[in-house]
Amino acid sequence: MNQIRISLEVAAALREKRPVVALESTITSSLGLPAPYNRECYDRVEAAIRAEGAVPAVTGILDGSLIAGAEPSDVERLLTATRKVAERDLPIALAQGAPTAVTTVSASVAIAARVGIRVFATGGIGGVHRGAAESFDISSDLGAIARHPVLVVSAGAKAFLDLAKTLEYLETLSVPVIGYETDEFPAFWSRTSGLKVPARLDSPRDIAVAAHAATISGWVGGMLIANPIPFTDEIPASEIAAAIEKGLATAAASGATGAAVTPKILAAIAAATESRSIPANLALAESNARLAAKIAAALLD
Repeated sequence: MNQIRISLEVAAALREKRPVVALESTITSSLGLPAPYNRECYDRVEAAIRAEGAVPAVTGILDGSLIAGAEPSDVERLLTATRKVAERDLPIALAQGAPTAVTTVSASVAIAARVGIRVFATGGIGGVHRGAAESFDISSDLGAIARHPVLVVSAGAKAFLDLAKTLEYLETLSVPVIGYETDEFPAFWSRTSGLKVPARLDSPRDIAVAAHAATISGWVGGMLIANPIPFTDEIPASEIAAAIEKGLATAAASGATGAAVTPKILAAIAAATESRSIPANLALAESNARLAAKIAAALLD
């Protein structure tokens, strides 16, 4: 049984040493954004990557195989998938011959590393949840970034998390965190969080140089590139704070735990912001994809 399938376009790009950007499939499924916004997200992210001369490689599981890059006939299946898998779930999903599943950040980073893709773009990573001292709820995204040699481009971590503890945990894992054109760690829908990033770099080429230096220094894991949402699409932190608190309360009242928490919170925030969070999600995902493509090209110069 073929356990990993690389699309013809992605395979050719890797063989010819052209830039490739890996993508998660959760955000572009109905598990990440409601229809039709998930389709819009897929189209905008793919177009942004191609506009910079790179090839998009969406990850997922189809017919019992990992995929890196979707053939045209695969796209609709991923957009409508109802099963989501993180890195720890991959062995079971493969053993079960899962017909369709979308991948989270951790699973996508693992697949990217497996096929030799150096750069991955997402919306925002998971992190340390509020109250983690009691729940021990820490996203596997952080460990995946530490284990796999992939540059992860995101708009920071999701704003309803404990961002200070997320940065602390990344430090514990020795993950380099770089702010792109910013001195502050972005808070997903907001450009600032009040938390300083350990390092700032202002060009894709500088980030590529840092990635090469990490390899020379012996670092075998990845790096987090924190790219703030564009100015025009930002929801200021002061405005989103009340919506986040309402979302957290809604999730708690529903009894949601673990992976079920995030969708509950995001839905409540979308309602509280009169769905302004959805256009912001689309804009930051597109921005991250564009920057990731530029970094992927710079790595090959």
